[in-house]
Amino acid sequence: MIPTALLDFVDLDGVPERGLGFLLLLTVLLLAVAALVVLIIELIVRLVAPSQPWAASLLRETRLALRLLLAGVAVQIAVSLAAPETRFSVALDRLLTIAVIGLFAWVLIEVVDHAFDGAMARYPTGADATRGTRRAHTQLTFLQRLATVTIIVVAVSAALLTFPQMQALGGSLLASAGLASIIAGLAAQSTLSNVFAGVQLAFSDAIRVDDIVIVEGEWGRIEEITLTYVVVRIWDDRRLVVPSTHFTTTPFENWTRTGSELLGSVELDLDWRVSPAAMRARLDAVLDGTPLWDRRVSVLQVSDATGGHVRVRILVSAADAGSLFDLRNYVREQLVEWVRHESPGAMPRTRVQVVDAPSGGEGESASVATGDDRTAARQLFSGTPEAQQRATQMMAPSADPEAPSRAGA
Repeated sequence: MIPTALLDFVDLDGVPERGLGFLLLLTVLLLAVAALVVLIIELIVRLVAPSQPWAASLLRETRLALRLLLAGVAVQIAVSLAAPETRFSVALDRLLTIAVIGLFAWVLIEVVDHAFDGAMARYPTGADATRGTRRAHTQLTFLQRLATVTIIVVAVSAALLTFPQMQALGGSLLASAGLASIIAGLAAQSTLSNVFAGVQLAFSDAIRVDDIVIVEGEWGRIEEITLTYVVVRIWDDRRLVVPSTHFTTTPFENWTRTGSELLGSVELDLDWRVSPAAMRARLDAVLDGTPLWDRRVSVLQVSDATGGHVRVRILVSAADAGSLFDLRNYVREQLVEWVRHESPGAMPRTRVQVVDAPSGGEGESASVATGDDRTAARQLFSGTPEAQQRATQMMAPSADPEAPSRAGA
């Protein structure tokens, strides 16, 4: 016998007890059917797994969500068929409907993630990844996130529409969609700008996952591209989170836009006695002995020769940015050692010439001063008759109207 207080709580006054018994019996039967369906699905997957390995991995990732979904569907069907029409049963039915919608969205998200993970496995990223591989990986990652967000939004919308009040609200919102879109656009202008910028970055091929970039003066690798921001892994393992709009509105450097191969320079200020030919031979020996050099470019030139020093500029190439960084430091270290041990005369020097003061008397100083005075007197427009004549020729006409008559007189 069911207690009267429980009947009052669930509003089952006048409902015979066999109704609840029938509900429980139907629920157990439907759960058994759901379990049987799960067993059949797993059996089919085991049969096709040898020829289709993806089926086993898909079932492994969706097993829990699929079992809960089938159990939720079984309970919902039992409640909708056998539960009496009460406020409790209506609320329970709505709750089960929302749960089924959520579980179905969970299954869909797992299926989508499995499909995109399998597709991205065909385009592995890393130092050896090609431009097309990194572009495909970037676009697939963006599409995976977009699909996940779409499923979640649709599931939440469907769950809200199970309430009659939300259905009426949906109709009114649809009637005022124009005004609502304007208000939402103004309120979320920054967020929407980042979303649109993320879409542009994913499909414009401006940046890709694993691209080497310089952003805000920091050198790093693109680690993640989301709908609204980009994560850059700095060379010292810090993470720089940059809004997507930064890459569409601000110039930045992409060192791997068309390829990962790069050129780098090493500059040394040395003495005039350095031998560029001998230094070039040493550079060739250094590069031949290291795997960091990709054997594309090896140039040594004297780029400047002023101020008592000559500037030697070395240009080398490497397969990627990390190798180039190490190669430049290695070449610099080896050439510094070569200068110290093999060509010490090439070390930078500052030369100073010391001149003794002239030993003369006052007469000599006076004659020097007189000579200086005579030299100073010979100016461009004074000091000599020729200079005075030149000054007269360069003078402007007088502004006095009587000046011509006086000059004629």
